[in-house]
Amino acid sequence: MDTHSLANEEKLPRFMDGDKQRRRLSFGGSRAARQQQHQLQHQVGVNDMESSGSSSSSIVASRPINLPGTLRRTPETAPHSQPRPLPTSGPRSMVSPIQNLLPSAPASPPTPAPSPTPQKHRLPSWSTAGDGEDAFLREARPHFSRLDSQERQRFLAEILNLCNSQQLSFVLNYVSPRLKKDPFKSLPNELCLRVLSFIEDPKTLARASQVSKHWHGLLSDDLTWKKLCEKHSYRRLSGAPPSGYNMHDPSHYPHSPKETGYMTGQSSSSGFTTEITPQYPRTPRRRQPVSYKSHFKQRYMVETAWRTGGQAIARHITPDQGVVTSLHLTPKYIVIALDNASIHVFNADGQILRTLHGHMMGVWAMVPWGDTLVSGGCDRDVRVWDMSTGECTKTLRGHTSTVRCLKMSDHKTAISGSRDTTLRIWDIEKGICLNVLVGHTASVRCLEIHGDLVVSGSYDTTAKVWSISEGTCLRTLSGHFSQIYAIAFDGNRIATGSLDTFVRIWDPQTGSCMGILQGHTSLVGQLQMRGNTLVTGGSDGSVRVWSLEKMACIHRLAAHDNSVTSLQFDDARIVSGGSDGRVKVWDLRTGLLVRELSTPAEAVWRVAFEDEKAVILASRAGRTIMEVFSFSPPQDSTSDQFQHAHEEGQSSSDRSSGLYDDGNLLTEVVDDGSYSALKSN
Repeated sequence: MDTHSLANEEKLPRFMDGDKQRRRLSFGGSRAARQQQHQLQHQVGVNDMESSGSSSSSIVASRPINLPGTLRRTPETAPHSQPRPLPTSGPRSMVSPIQNLLPSAPASPPTPAPSPTPQKHRLPSWSTAGDGEDAFLREARPHFSRLDSQERQRFLAEILNLCNSQQLSFVLNYVSPRLKKDPFKSLPNELCLRVLSFIEDPKTLARASQVSKHWHGLLSDDLTWKKLCEKHSYRRLSGAPPSGYNMHDPSHYPHSPKETGYMTGQSSSSGFTTEITPQYPRTPRRRQPVSYKSHFKQRYMVETAWRTGGQAIARHITPDQGVVTSLHLTPKYIVIALDNASIHVFNADGQILRTLHGHMMGVWAMVPWGDTLVSGGCDRDVRVWDMSTGECTKTLRGHTSTVRCLKMSDHKTAISGSRDTTLRIWDIEKGICLNVLVGHTASVRCLEIHGDLVVSGSYDTTAKVWSISEGTCLRTLSGHFSQIYAIAFDGNRIATGSLDTFVRIWDPQTGSCMGILQGHTSLVGQLQMRGNTLVTGGSDGSVRVWSLEKMACIHRLAAHDNSVTSLQFDDARIVSGGSDGRVKVWDLRTGLLVRELSTPAEAVWRVAFEDEKAVILASRAGRTIMEVFSFSPPQDSTSDQFQHAHEEGQSSSDRSSGLYDDGNLLTEVVDDGSYSALKSN
């Protein structure tokens, strides 16, 4: 038998004894026993590795197993022995095959490297300098200044050769900051702005503005932010009022609590229980023109609030029960109509102004235009209201059944559709009927207006195109197999949704069907069209996004567990409400769910939103609840004058340390979407 075999035979009993010992320890189950077991396993593995590189005689004679707690020292580990070289990848470092007999032995983890800690390299202190040290430096400075470039390099090289590692580390940290160079100070401003134009992440730009005064000045260039606004589709400046909005008319500004007479927690004379958030509503103030930088900041904060923020600024509980049949938002008013003959008018902040009484039965259609409101319902009357006073100025009679839909083509012309199968064109200033449009054979359910054309959808399965000025039918659109419940018209295309589950796209000029969109499995009752995008909602609970260029479905959203009762979208998001009591916000581009607004209710009647506001009408505990959500940033967070005054008050040390209001404002919103960090310190 060779020496190696003898060594293995000699070691085998030890491992068997160790195995028995481990079994004995494992039965104990105590923490101390487990620790002793691990120490034993580790010691067995170490002895095995050491014995594999020794002679057989030394293995037998000098490798007893050191049990835990012993201090026995072997000759190889004696303090005066020669140091043993580290094991290499050669044959001497191989692991004994008997070690594989212990699958339960844990592998020793590698020793982790120490975590790096920041080292502060301060300038040398002269408090401990000797008397002759300064004199030596006074002589060395002029000598070094007289040397040429090559001589200086040799001089420095000899000095550095005398330094140890700690001193060289000091030199490195002392010299490195002096070698750094700001590229934006060396390049022309035009080239710097060109470089910055490639950065599309606003968070990166906000942090870059905190680097230095020079970087902040470059990032204050309005052209950079204009391009960023275009990339994010923030087209219109916030200071530019929407069309039809007179910013010089004080009546267009929201009313304050003092003006309306309804404060937090009060009950109005109409019976509403009202809750208004204390910091709202806003007081009237002059709109200041803003830069693209401020505009981008405001729009970015609004988009962030839509994703993660927002605040419920008003909540109203109606004094009576009723189904909400219509909801409209204007720059001045929030108007809701119910099937109990009531019309409630709120200001833009959600404070109740007045209730319009006059209809004898449920109101099923209404349309606002400035301070004018036109409404119709089951009493067959069309009424014209002045919302600023609450007065009914005209009552238009002529329909013989329920007025089901209403639209206005201009400030004095209204078109109504009724269950009596006719449409009527009214002059609301004179209070007369201009034309009666006859052609449908069943109830007129919906209509849309664009220019001089009005398109109506009926339960007779057809849609008709009419001329408002001539009062004649131009075309009849036939193709649906069941009633038409929804219609959309942008002047170039007509979209109709029907009980037959199909959506048809029509050419208004020829009356031909351009496409049939299939996918819904029940009634399609919600339609909205913007450009080449069509969004539909059905009684099957799904919301679908269609491309009108490809006539194909882009996104299929399993939105609700029941019928989609309300639907609206803009360039960024889709907001849907359903009979399941939920209001959901979706990303239009990706089709992903962004969030749910409010808490689940019994049912959601209507949802409408603008850029910075959303209104939800739902049923809770048998009562109709109106909730108003605001996504507006704080009033002065995007004001150019505020920023300028705030920056003037900051010291240069604050700016260099990253306390810029411009960068900090945007960065904080990016991080958590809250408004608390936007308040000036």
